[in-house]
Amino acid sequence: MSLRRVLGLGRALGRRSYCSKSPLPPDFVEALRAVVGTPNVSTAMAVREQHGHDESMHVCAPPDAVVWPHAVGQVQELAALCYRYRVPMVPFGTGTGLEGGVNAVQGGVCFDLSRMDAIMELSLEDFSVSVEPGVTRKALNSYLRGTGLWFPVDPGADASLCGMAATGASGTNAVRYGTMRPNVLNLRVVLPDGRLLHTAGAGRQPRKRAAGYDLTSLFVGSEGTLGFLTMATLRLHPLPEASAATATAFPTVQAAVDCTVQVLQAAVPVARIEFLDEVMAGACGRFSNMELPVAPTLLLELHGSRHSLAEQQQQTEDIVRLNGGSSLVWAEELKEREHLWAMRHRAWYAALALRPGCQGYSTDVCVPISRLPDVVVETKRDLQDSGLTGPMVGHVGDGNFHCILVFDTQDENEAQRVHAFTKRLGRRALAAGGTCTGEHGVGLGKRALLLEELGQEGLDTLRSIKAALDPHNLMNPGKVL
Repeated sequence: MSLRRVLGLGRALGRRSYCSKSPLPPDFVEALRAVVGTPNVSTAMAVREQHGHDESMHVCAPPDAVVWPHAVGQVQELAALCYRYRVPMVPFGTGTGLEGGVNAVQGGVCFDLSRMDAIMELSLEDFSVSVEPGVTRKALNSYLRGTGLWFPVDPGADASLCGMAATGASGTNAVRYGTMRPNVLNLRVVLPDGRLLHTAGAGRQPRKRAAGYDLTSLFVGSEGTLGFLTMATLRLHPLPEASAATATAFPTVQAAVDCTVQVLQAAVPVARIEFLDEVMAGACGRFSNMELPVAPTLLLELHGSRHSLAEQQQQTEDIVRLNGGSSLVWAEELKEREHLWAMRHRAWYAALALRPGCQGYSTDVCVPISRLPDVVVETKRDLQDSGLTGPMVGHVGDGNFHCILVFDTQDENEAQRVHAFTKRLGRRALAAGGTCTGEHGVGLGKRALLLEELGQEGLDTLRSIKAALDPHNLMNPGKVL
């Protein structure tokens, strides 16, 4: 029995209970072709299955058709058409999500927005740029090369920037530069009925605003349930004059996490501070062919001027030494730093290599920094007591960490232990004043925990917002709520 069955997803996905599942109306596919052209519409099963899942463990749920619009006007026409015939709509970017956000659990039409890939309105003086949904974070930073600016939000995968906005993505740089939420200045949204909304007003990109409700923040993290994000205006950051990265090992998990908290309390402006437990450190070292002690490890990166960097390095070294960490060797050359972070970004594959033939399931919780040491240590103990392979890795600078659970999907007992562990972890984070998801989103798998986190009044408020913008529940139905 696979984890998805243990999680009870098979019943929900097979039943498609949120909207009545019925075949597409007669001539509906022809109407789609009339909007975007025959080459940009597909009903082939292979294409539909490709668009019916992301990188998560959730069962593939293919849409009835896939369309590739090339312009916002086409998205509006397609949405209005689906709205008129009450056909569900699912946005699709690069398919790199981890909570089943693109699974078409009610069928309908998948809008693959990858061919809308223009970068426009770059303003070096205003530190802003506007991008369409087909632009990925790597493509944007390649475009910005030579300008002295960059977009630092880095979830690891080369995800689409509008998709990152839709899930409220984060990553290794969030402790210094923030998550997607503060880095999105404006969004161009096609609403379910085809109307066009600019969340901060057309053509506006102020660094701050206090005019009315914050519609931009409403749509960041909405996971495609309120509308199509067809353009995002993003906040850019200056490239630091100097950078230095290092890895340091600690005698215990507690010491490593305590060091993280003390670095932040000392106001060291750390750009990245990532935690690997001893299992993950060993796996990453072997997978990336790097010498890394098999011990709880922190990866750190500092950004600043050359003068300030030396001071930051000394502060960091003092705190590491107080917590029993190993001596620091700083990598300042770009190639050396890239090698270190490439190892970190391959952590998922390193974890899977621990048990060839098995599959992985990534958890995602975030807790207040003050509770981080206790929660991480308790979780580590829970993993060991449960007899699970679950190397831990996290953006501990903002209290966010993951357990990558590697297990045999054919082993019903192990799958049940994985399920029980993930529920305990989510509730442990909530009990500590945290959240059941720091960056992956709710998607299909965390709807029950969302109720526990927000309470009934909070969930009812979300439902009221959803009903106001999408009264027929056509936008990515079955997700979040």
